[in-house]
Amino acid sequence: MAKKKFPSELRLDLVSSDWVVIATGRARRPEMFAEHERIKEDILPKDCPFCQKKILKKAIAIKKRPDGSWFVLSMPNAFPAFSKGDGLRERKEGPNMIMDGVGYQEIIITADHEKQIGQFSKEEIKMVVDLYQERYLDLIKKKFIKYVSIFHNHGREAGASVTHPHSQLIAIPVIDPDLRDSLDGAEAFYRSQGKCVYCRMIDWDIKDGRRIIYENEKFVVLCPFAPQVSFEVRIYPKEHQSNFEKITEEEKEFFADALQKAISKIYRGLKDPAYNFYFHTAPHDGGNYEHYHWHLNILPKTDIWAGFELAVGIEISTIEPEKAAAFLRKIK
Repeated sequence: MAKKKFPSELRLDLVSSDWVVIATGRARRPEMFAEHERIKEDILPKDCPFCQKKILKKAIAIKKRPDGSWFVLSMPNAFPAFSKGDGLRERKEGPNMIMDGVGYQEIIITADHEKQIGQFSKEEIKMVVDLYQERYLDLIKKKFIKYVSIFHNHGREAGASVTHPHSQLIAIPVIDPDLRDSLDGAEAFYRSQGKCVYCRMIDWDIKDGRRIIYENEKFVVLCPFAPQVSFEVRIYPKEHQSNFEKITEEEKEFFADALQKAISKIYRGLKDPAYNFYFHTAPHDGGNYEHYHWHLNILPKTDIWAGFELAVGIEISTIEPEKAAAFLRKIK
């Protein structure tokens, strides 16, 4: 008698030690995730703050096309959550700790009002990555800064308040909790196993093959074994590297290729969903993070957290990552 398939699986994330639920009993077909209607706003370029010529005067750094026109620039955020300061003014209020929100916040803006990263060429993405690295290297030198967060929100559901394509860099004097969990989990695995947990997972995934979406000489694009959301995609350097900002020119070419393939497959396969992507890279707080392995996470907005997820903090994915990867592999 054939063994009855259980209606769900609990999968363990080796880094965070968090469990996730793969709800195979109520799984959806891959193409069903593309049936959503993303909230879109028809903001004309004349009304868009990022289409105004005055932003060129505010630019901190610019990357130009071969014809001399600008393609991507960085400028200060007009409404920053963190601002330049002379000191953190750390203090107590009863049992609680407070410090000033000292830091830097920049917006990385691409020139075209409509063209999304999912429609970029590899060469265009390379220019964006060049600027990410350039601004990271500058901001990490600033006083009090321990970490620079690089992230991109696409779509209202993903938190993008302006529809014009843009990313953000926020330089902060602390390490964010999500990254801290990853750092601690990677260190715990290294201490017990004597090897990088990410290298171990990447080696297994390449050998197994089921969750691989794309790979080139230097990078691999995959759906993780224990995803945070349906169709989560991650990009890892194949060679162990702790810091994104140390990436070489050659490696940036391969990373741009991997990112272009990943975003374009999500854009086409899921019909332009809202999504977030962000980098996880070793901080600069004086610690030793040789055990860490930098990577980029892409999280499409294909599901909504409800009572169970909010109450217990365990994500429910309604498609196995193996099926999600198989679907995205086929997208040209």
